[in-house]
Amino acid sequence: MGQESGAYRALDAHLDSILPPERQTLGNSVIPTLLSSIGCISTILRHAHSVSQVGSSNAFGDEQLNVDVLCEKAVRDALTQCPSIVTASSEEDPVERPVQGETTTDKSQSPPQRSGETYTIAFDPLDGSSIIAANWTIGTIIGIWTVTRLFTKIHAKARSRRFLAFADREPVQLSPFVCRNGRRKVILNTDIRFTPEASVKTRYFAPANLRAAASDSKYLALVNHHIKEQYTLRYSGGLVPDVVHMLVKGHGVFINPVSKASKPKLRKLYELFPVALVIECAGGKAVNADDGEPVLNQEVADVEERGGFVCGTSEEVDFVVKTLVRGESIS
Repeated sequence: MGQESGAYRALDAHLDSILPPERQTLGNSVIPTLLSSIGCISTILRHAHSVSQVGSSNAFGDEQLNVDVLCEKAVRDALTQCPSIVTASSEEDPVERPVQGETTTDKSQSPPQRSGETYTIAFDPLDGSSIIAANWTIGTIIGIWTVTRLFTKIHAKARSRRFLAFADREPVQLSPFVCRNGRRKVILNTDIRFTPEASVKTRYFAPANLRAAASDSKYLALVNHHIKEQYTLRYSGGLVPDVVHMLVKGHGVFINPVSKASKPKLRKLYELFPVALVIECAGGKAVNADDGEPVLNQEVADVEERGGFVCGTSEEVDFVVKTLVRGESIS
């Protein structure tokens, strides 16, 4: 395995230490398969000489880019080699389809044999496609669900707890991986967590959907509060880079409110649920911007459902809920 230092551990050693025997396939097949697909996406993006529209739209009406299509295909090709993954859907193709019924482009690979474990994958292959042309940071969001199908109706908290239970001996658990691809193994940081409030030196805020402040006086007051208190602005226009920045720095709050004039854009299944799980695993909070309730307490009945989102350091999220949701004045 080689030597490990500090909070960095080899992927397989970490998974062996936290997964129960009945979830062996999750550690030796599902997660490595998903990481391999992310490696394929990285290769695709490095070799893409241009970013352009392909003349098609996904089911949500969003215009697709050439890299959207290629990254979607890379994930689905990888999933066909993992027999425990029964169904999958994505933001580019939001229909639950049998994974093993699909064909991979790699003709040298034989069909995999299914084990007793079964999972469903819901993923956003390229989060941040609107900023990729400017060479800004983007990412892939993947949710692993311990069911064979997600719909008719699912309850995020119940399903996520099944996933969390696999790793409850680790503060960060499975989701917040910072991976380093080496020649022989993947190294990950198991010590990603939000810094205790008393130890925070620099405070960060990411005010998404800023146009909503034009019609929402509470949001405008909240933004002005962060400016007055000398918070450092860190907003890229992409959910993944903004969340990763908070996790790396150990502090921050991402605020994406909704208003009558500014409708929600983030989809619960493909973006909010997986990211909320990552934030909670790291010791933060992730809540609905409408009512302040935890995102993982919500239900979802359709792939199209969207919502407002507030996540980050617990104390910062509580302050946003108090002022933006409950309408308490900012002193």
